[in-house]
Amino acid sequence: MSATVKCISPIDGSLYAERPMLSRDDASAAAARAAAAQKDWAARPLDERIALVRAGVARVGEMNDEVVPELAWQMGRPVRYGGEFSGFNERASHMADIAADALAPIIVENSDTFERRIAREPHGVVMVIAPWNYPYMTAINSVAPALIAGNAVLLKHASQTPLVGERMTRAFHEAGVPEDVFQNVFLDHDTTSALIAAKSFGFVNFTGSVGGGKTMERAAAGTFTGVGLELGGKDPGYVMEDADLESAAETLVDGAMFNSGQCCCGIERIYVAEPLFDAFVEKAVSIVSAYKLGNPLDAETTLGPMANIRFADEVRAQTSEAIADGAKPLIDPALFPEDGGTYLMPQILVDVDHSMRVMRDESFGPVVGIMKVSGDDEAVALMNDSEFGLTAAVWTKDPERAARVGSRIETGTVFMNRCDYLDPALCWTGCKDTGRGGGLSVIGYHNLTRPKSYHFRKA
Repeated sequence: MSATVKCISPIDGSLYAERPMLSRDDASAAAARAAAAQKDWAARPLDERIALVRAGVARVGEMNDEVVPELAWQMGRPVRYGGEFSGFNERASHMADIAADALAPIIVENSDTFERRIAREPHGVVMVIAPWNYPYMTAINSVAPALIAGNAVLLKHASQTPLVGERMTRAFHEAGVPEDVFQNVFLDHDTTSALIAAKSFGFVNFTGSVGGGKTMERAAAGTFTGVGLELGGKDPGYVMEDADLESAAETLVDGAMFNSGQCCCGIERIYVAEPLFDAFVEKAVSIVSAYKLGNPLDAETTLGPMANIRFADEVRAQTSEAIADGAKPLIDPALFPEDGGTYLMPQILVDVDHSMRVMRDESFGPVVGIMKVSGDDEAVALMNDSEFGLTAAVWTKDPERAARVGSRIETGTVFMNRCDYLDPALCWTGCKDTGRGGGLSVIGYHNLTRPKSYHFRKA
């Protein structure tokens, strides 16, 4: 009997979906079909590829009434938030809008004597390995521009969200994208690594853990396969003394707790200037205390279960260790009855420091530590005291000060007066153990293609 991918629902621990994984031979055949189909796909006019991708995106939107409860069953997000189609569509539409300019050749010279230009060539077959926390939006970041640029795509989704890849490929096929050009595959880790090592792909885009990223790099070692990696994060927020307190508290708390804290660029630690510290903490506690933890299928639920019990257990461990080391929890457990499973109460911690794992390691759950700081220098030092660098958010009324502070922060994106958002017009990137490469924007197209130079002497 073949091995299978199993989705255990965080709602009730039931087996929600199960799919057989491809054997190594079948996986290799899928990659070969993609490579064979890619040439004809790349030969189609760019406008045609754009139109087909737009149609596939729209078809996903038509499925949204089915998608929303499916997401709740697979990874626990409350149905009240309506799924991911808004962001899914925003990202794909922007990449479609900019494709002609982003993929246009760079004309160096076009004279009577010489024609010199740099064109963008598709890599061939792109492997997209997507995570479960925002399974549609993270996948489309690479899928849409990869297809538009003329690549074929193999999509491998996380075991927690196996139905997402099926829905996406079905939608795109119904819209007219050839089946071999965009394939959903269920693979185990060894088969995935074997395909990469066998040079089955021109580019691999992976979103997931640091350990998973290291595995991707080891598999690609010596193959010269391009690898894009978006890995862990421990994103900080810094509230300066001139900040709008209400806005800062509401936005940062939402950034820390939305999706049960399971956001790539969610806020995991907050530093507040001393004059605002007490008021900020009081406001944060008030916001969190009003949440409703419960079944995500209930329209009243604002905080659903974590996607897997082992994720919840890690957050519990970090929180209990911090409390044992002197941190003070501020959220009353009586407000959020839980059974020790996937349903995890939110928590705010003060009296924390960077000796605690909850302020160093990725938590990826509904817990946040808040520290008092004396000013910009201390805040910057603490924000940079991390192995990760995805985003950082600063709250101030002074854009010039935000820019000065932002230039000193080791991160991929600096926000002012907002957080936890991915702007498709800007490069989505990180530094340190968060990974390398860049998605979306013009730079996303550059990473999903290779430059090819033409030097023609006419006379």
